[in-house]
Amino acid sequence: MATETTQKFSLFALTGMVVGSMVGAGIFNLPGRFASATGPFGAIIAWLIAGTGMYMLARVFQALAEKKPDIDSGVFAYAKAGFGDYMGFLSAFGYWLGSCLGNVFYWVLIGSTLGRFFPEVFGDGSTLTAIVVSLVGIWSFHFMILRGVEQATFINTVVTIAKIVPLIIAIIAFVVVFNYSQFAENFFGGVGMYEKSLVAQVRDTMLITVFVFLGIEGASVYSRFAKKRSDVGSATILGFVAVTGLMVAVTLLPYATAPRIDIAGVQNPSLAGALELAVGHWGAVMISIGVLVSVLGAYLAWSLICAEVLFAAANSRDMPRIFAAQNRNRVPANALWLTNIVVSLFVISTYWSRDAFNFMLDMTSVTALLPYLLVAGYGVLIARRGEGYETTPQERGRDQIFAWIAVVYTLFMFVAAGLKYVLLVAVLFVPGTILYFWARREQNAQIFTPVELVIFAVTVVAGAIGTYGLLTGTITH
Repeated sequence: MATETTQKFSLFALTGMVVGSMVGAGIFNLPGRFASATGPFGAIIAWLIAGTGMYMLARVFQALAEKKPDIDSGVFAYAKAGFGDYMGFLSAFGYWLGSCLGNVFYWVLIGSTLGRFFPEVFGDGSTLTAIVVSLVGIWSFHFMILRGVEQATFINTVVTIAKIVPLIIAIIAFVVVFNYSQFAENFFGGVGMYEKSLVAQVRDTMLITVFVFLGIEGASVYSRFAKKRSDVGSATILGFVAVTGLMVAVTLLPYATAPRIDIAGVQNPSLAGALELAVGHWGAVMISIGVLVSVLGAYLAWSLICAEVLFAAANSRDMPRIFAAQNRNRVPANALWLTNIVVSLFVISTYWSRDAFNFMLDMTSVTALLPYLLVAGYGVLIARRGEGYETTPQERGRDQIFAWIAVVYTLFMFVAAGLKYVLLVAVLFVPGTILYFWARREQNAQIFTPVELVIFAVTVVAGAIGTYGLLTGTITH
């Protein structure tokens, strides 16, 4: 049986968790997704907005880790502390659901990567064969994780190193073949691309920037395992800076190697196609191998995070007690079982999706926005009240500004996502509230306060509109 001491993570290991959970599937799809939306000019503006917003969010996570060291498993615990039980539940459920959808996206990406070499069998990642392979993979990982979290985090560290290497090689290759005149031609839009306003171009890149930054709270989720509480904030900032640099390079450099219309047309994972345009077939093969290693590693990290969120929520009585159970290897087994059953059902549902790839990516991004918004809001609250700032009152003003910027950024992301995705997330939230009723009944606690009842009613109405849209075909996926 594992002991508490073997469970403690160093700053390096926590940073590895942040980098490991951020450098997953999204970074390998940046060139095509950005090229189909905008040229380098719009991309630079998009990264300035996303980078600033997510940096502010990272600073909120850092401040909360320092000022509220008694709150473990960050994301939803902050929402509960700031906005009550039901918002805490919605944050936990939304974060867990988004993590599940992200895991589905990983398997779709594995299928589409294999589809580059076996198009008849795997297609775009949602063929029958791709779904069967995904299900085998999901349950293989499931039983490996049940054997112990330390084993899984060791593998994550190895995989994190292994997947950074192809990205570095790709960036070097793009720099070597950099063509300034090609970059200049693409800069404001490129030849042969549909013209749209700069605002529309930037808006169309916003959801993928949210997706690639998911995992920024990786260290916060594992805060109860940290050797030192201060390491949680440091790991968050270190991971953020390193990964942002990689993502900006992977987005902008391909514009200097081929016409934008060609980059926009490559198959997913688009980094493989973009590198093939620049250096030939070996580039696509190398990136495809990197994608498979990266995605399997990120899937491992997110499976752990999914189970950890459910487990922590059950321990704080925001979810039913059944999910607080651990097996003899200290793995939250029931939480892991529910997670992988839900992931399997979503994977099967991709068979009927017109564009499973981008649909799952966008849904994952939107479900993460509510937890992020509530974390930013809690950052504003404690800075205004001065909670935790008794010894450092000079930091209150700065932290409040950071938190307000993070709030505005996440609200802007909801607008950029569009009503369709907000309604679809509500469709999933309504049945999820059954878990909240279950947990409240276990404690003989009041189910809703008057304000929470209004929030629940709004969620039900939005869910009903979303369901109607799906049944009538006005909302498609």
